[in-house]
Amino acid sequence: MTNAWCLRAISYQPSVLVHGIALAQIPTGGSFMDKDSDLFKSILVPVDFSPCSNEAFRVACQVARLCGAVLLVLHVIDISALAAFHRLGLLAVPSDAAPQRRRLRHHARLNIRQLLESKVAAQVKITRLIVEGAPFVEIAKVARTGSIDLVVMGSYGGRSGSVDKIFFGSTAEKVVRTAGCPVLTVPLATSAGQRNTTG
Repeated sequence: MTNAWCLRAISYQPSVLVHGIALAQIPTGGSFMDKDSDLFKSILVPVDFSPCSNEAFRVACQVARLCGAVLLVLHVIDISALAAFHRLGLLAVPSDAAPQRRRLRHHARLNIRQLLESKVAAQVKITRLIVEGAPFVEIAKVARTGSIDLVVMGSYGGRSGSVDKIFFGSTAEKVVRTAGCPVLTVPLATSAGQRNTTG
């Protein structure tokens, strides 16, 4: 049974990669879904604050508005990855882990607040969660234990280098395999149609 009928109301690039969901690009004004439907009532969007993640947040807000769903914004602090980058000399991490964790949580809260205050989040009921651990493990855990109906996430993450894309791309693939619910992976918008999520 396909969930396509609910998402056909969303006008989006046909290049979106989908697992368990089919997207059709039609005018946003046309709607094939009922807001009272129980199809998607709880949507999870993991964020790492990269451009691709911000685009996934925009799409997740659009789906949540159309379905009348609650959106859970999740950020996973990957301490093990930070330690690995530090050992490679790629990232300066204080020797005391506790202050670094507090600093990361503080920045995560600020970044999530910026997302929640953006125009794309208007009229969407949103909750937030910050946890520590392996990203794909924590995302899948929340998806399985939090009564999540749909996960929306970027197809890759990171802010600049290809290494970050590989890491988060692997995360997205693992989540698709382990989430236990439909996963919609969203690519970064093309340069011709870049969107400002926080505008």
